[in-house]
Amino acid sequence: MALATRAGSRSIPALIWRSTIGKKTVMAVSGLIMLLYLITHMLGNLKVFFGPDEMNAYAQWLRTIGEPFLKHEWFIWIARVGLLAAVVAHGVAAYQLSRLDLAARPVKYAHTRRRTSYATRTMRWGGVILGLFIVWHILDLTTGTVNPHGVHGEAYENVVATFSTWYGNVIYIVALVALGLHIRHGLWSAVQTLGLGSRTRDRALRATATTVALVLTAGFVSVPVAVMTGIVS
Repeated sequence: MALATRAGSRSIPALIWRSTIGKKTVMAVSGLIMLLYLITHMLGNLKVFFGPDEMNAYAQWLRTIGEPFLKHEWFIWIARVGLLAAVVAHGVAAYQLSRLDLAARPVKYAHTRRRTSYATRTMRWGGVILGLFIVWHILDLTTGTVNPHGVHGEAYENVVATFSTWYGNVIYIVALVALGLHIRHGLWSAVQTLGLGSRTRDRALRATATTVALVLTAGFVSVPVAVMTGIVS
């Protein structure tokens, strides 16, 4: 009776979170939220190819979404808070699942044959790299703290300034390679967790995950490459 009372006192979200499938579902849903953000973010970044007026106007428009119902820049801050919640939920769930996995098999496998893909084996380190990159990215193009010529409100000029430095290009491209690997495996895992996979659809879903990862990586990388080669200046 006491155990039943304690279990009944817990909220349904808490009970779901305590389960392995609950944590995997949180990872899947938060990952899909971040993927949708990345798609829109990439499309916004590609505005750089249309010149400073186009990109700066787009950056200004983002600050006015929802007006007059929302105040100036409220939408951006709502989106930032929501995205931060998704990142934190994703990271915490990943960490706890990793700890559960290690606890379930404290002794390493006897054989040394690789059982998983390269993307799978690097998911954890890839997540750490992306976490550090997010901090850098905010300091670079949001606050302008580490941007050598950052100017608030001038999105085009800030992007060009960032990718006019060798270290800006290296940091960005390394992070995007990690992002591509993370998306490929993460999207596939999310589909399986949400029960959307099947024997007949698995090949197509794997191809879709690979295609999405490649398109996003290529789209993001095209910006620093364009600045390095003088296409954008």
